[in-house]
Amino acid sequence: MPLIVPAPRCSICGKAIRKGRNTCHDCTIKRPEYNYGRALYEYRSVQDSISRFKNVGRVEYGRFYGRQMATLLAEEIGKMNAEAIVPVPLHRDKLIYRGYNQAAILAKEISDYHNIPLREDLLIRVRKSEDQKKLDVFQRQNNLKKAFHIAQNDVKLKDIIVVDDVYTTGSTINTISSLLKEHGAENVYFLTLAIGKGM
Repeated sequence: MPLIVPAPRCSICGKAIRKGRNTCHDCTIKRPEYNYGRALYEYRSVQDSISRFKNVGRVEYGRFYGRQMATLLAEEIGKMNAEAIVPVPLHRDKLIYRGYNQAAILAKEISDYHNIPLREDLLIRVRKSEDQKKLDVFQRQNNLKKAFHIAQNDVKLKDIIVVDDVYTTGSTINTISSLLKEHGAENVYFLTLAIGKGM
């Protein structure tokens, strides 16, 4: 049974944290590049389902979970007041191999439900990086250096929501947020289906 991330949650990344804290250990040590974000479920409770969605072609899982994100996180999405929803892109080779981008499937459901434009043309993954789940936090950061490019010179959008399936250390979201802000975005938020626990 999927477990919704319980309160109290980190005010920045949304991980479940101990009572009496406002931010998790990671966000306290180093403030992320994004403004803040939310995930719907605790990762362990949907880990097997996400694996089937990503690796066994169960696209219908993604559509269902995308609608869950759109409805159960509706209040938070409204507060973000975004002009666009941007899914984390896959490298072309991985997209051909898998046949779909799992983040784009989630993002489309959120986009359709909230009538926020979906922008799959904004970001390009130009470097095929190693699977992030096999790496530690420092390796993840180095793994993503120069992995993404902006498709245009300027991002003519003020407020953007980045969507991905899983948030672990936040390296992917952080890298993309920094890039979007470097090219003109003012506020970058994120939504993910699942997230690990904080401290």
